[in-house]
Amino acid sequence: MANPAVVDIPGEILSGERNFEEPLVLDLVHLSRQTFGDHALEVELLTLFERQAAHLAVRLADPRCPGDSRARLELAHMLKGSARSVGALAVAASAEAYETALRHGDEAEARLCDALVVHIEAARAAIAELL
Repeated sequence: MANPAVVDIPGEILSGERNFEEPLVLDLVHLSRQTFGDHALEVELLTLFERQAAHLAVRLADPRCPGDSRARLELAHMLKGSARSVGALAVAASAEAYETALRHGDEAEARLCDALVVHIEAARAAIAELL
């Protein structure tokens, strides 16, 4: 049986001061549940997610062109699923908001895309700190 992963619980969660309106950058408890505590698998999944997120962030940061909504929608959808699987909850929520805006032609889609890229970079930084 694998040893459970070491989980660093931020002090604001333990003290009850966390703002639960904002999703966690990286929920390591969720990730540990997903991997049944297999630390090597956690590292592998985080590494794969970090690479995918880096690649998608570059594509999302590209200038928007007329007619690229469908491709951006697919990127956001893919990222949402990947982020949820590793516990990158802020990325998942941001990707979902961006995906919804694209589906409905919301004028806020550019701002939501920028926010998504910021959340991706925050998740990547958290992963880099862990690995």
